[in-house]
Amino acid sequence: MGQVVAKVRVSNPHDKSKYLDLELLVDTGSTCTWINGGRLKSLGIEIMGERKFRTIENRIVERKIGEAVVECLSRKATTIVVFAQEGDNEVFGYMRLKDLD
Repeated sequence: MGQVVAKVRVSNPHDKSKYLDLELLVDTGSTCTWINGGRLKSLGIEIMGERKFRTIENRIVERKIGEAVVECLSRKATTIVVFAQEGDNEVFGYMRLKDLD
């Protein structure tokens, strides 16, 4: 079974001129998109708080979260993004098609 990647544009919801074009591994088991925290900070994405997540290894980790606009296949949505840390994978999480309208 191969890996699927998606080309996405991640931007600051308050300043659309700040964006990054990325290729992220698609993870339909993740409800959030995880992006390197340094990249999110470079876009001016503000930290809204912290949330606990269960990893595939069944560990509980706590990560900072923020809000960004994520665009894929010409559809975009404002969504929660996770400030991934060293050792975390950058992934494009599951977004229902109705969320992308």
